[in-house]
Amino acid sequence: MLSLSLRTGRLPNILLLLMGTIDCITTVIGVMHFGAVEYNPFLSTIISSNISAFVALKLSATVLVYLLFGQVNKILSRTHDRTSKTYTATKKLLKIALIGVLAFLIVVVSNNLIILATAI
Repeated sequence: MLSLSLRTGRLPNILLLLMGTIDCITTVIGVMHFGAVEYNPFLSTIISSNISAFVALKLSATVLVYLLFGQVNKILSRTHDRTSKTYTATKKLLKIALIGVLAFLIVVVSNNLIILATAI
């Protein structure tokens, strides 16, 4: 699967899925076992009242973003004129957005892991 991902350029999307899942897991562990706090005001209300709903919402959002990036890539791959300014700009914007989301998730997961490591 990893070699297929590397050949098709799906590795960043798979990393997004992986990092989102790790974020969910580390958040649940931190909140449930170490008294950590979810700083997102919408999600903090949900995690304090219904952990199952939190996990479902967090993982659904992760999968939705993963599928969205995949669908946009699929649509772009069908483009016949890959030299147009619109195609080039869209492809560049997609890469920037994906890098931004991955960078954000790396910071979030790193923060979660640091909090868990200091709590242990």
